[in-house]
Amino acid sequence: MFSRVLPQMQKALKHPEKAYKFAIWKIKEKLLWDYYYEAICVPKVKSAVPQINNEIIIEELKKKGFNVIDFKINITHYRQYVNNAEYHKIQSFYGIGGKGNVFSEKSLEHYLAAELLNLSPNDVYIDIANAYSPTPEIYHKLYGCKVYTQDLVFKESIHGSTIGGDAGNMPVADGFATSMALHCSFEHFEQDADIRFIKEASRVLAKGGKLCILPLYLFEKYIILTDPSMLPKGNSFSFESDAILYCAKGYGNRHGRFYDVSHFIARVVNNLNDLKLTIYVVQNEKEVDSSCYVKFIALFEKE
Repeated sequence: MFSRVLPQMQKALKHPEKAYKFAIWKIKEKLLWDYYYEAICVPKVKSAVPQINNEIIIEELKKKGFNVIDFKINITHYRQYVNNAEYHKIQSFYGIGGKGNVFSEKSLEHYLAAELLNLSPNDVYIDIANAYSPTPEIYHKLYGCKVYTQDLVFKESIHGSTIGGDAGNMPVADGFATSMALHCSFEHFEQDADIRFIKEASRVLAKGGKLCILPLYLFEKYIILTDPSMLPKGNSFSFESDAILYCAKGYGNRHGRFYDVSHFIARVVNNLNDLKLTIYVVQNEKEVDSSCYVKFIALFEKE
């Protein structure tokens, strides 16, 4: 199995170490998934996240006083963005030439963030939890902004345009950036990392600066989606005691947080400091492609 999976991943990825980790995960998933599941604390269920009732969530957000705005994608504008970005020239985790099965969703996230951030040559942009995504180079090419990539896996401190270390404690000055975005990554911020990052974003953004988080994963209950085969040996990883664990084979991540409204308020809204929050609800993501799922977007602006 290892000999079959690794060459396939090496062809599809710029970074062979990702292919190696993928192959190890597939072996663990095949042989040890049930073993890892039994070691996890309760409450837990063997299930992916059920169908989300967006209308219930939207109603509750409005009752709690959130600024909720409907957003309709300009499909023609999105297609132009994809063509100008030249994804077909990029070999990455989207698949060779931008033909992977997540390409439509990922490129849509990149487009939506750029639109809501209103990027320009005057911006200093940080791609948070970058994980080798090509987004910053695309933004620089299309909008002329100065770009930085940040991730926990990068070498600590600042090295050129790379910022390594904890996103909740970045080695940059107050007001360093005018724009930041997280594309399908905020849900992976474990334990209190989401709280610490929101506080840090308030410090790092300049006045009038913006932070875009998409998708913002919301649900009727507070849950964490996990793939037990991704957890470390010895059950040393801990989850919040007030979250229900949804354990899904094939998810490929150890942590994916879905907020209910009350936990979103407690963990995010109550730590905004001088950030103003608007939540956008995407109306027509399926017009881009049936595989697209981005629904809620959080846009923060420093007052």
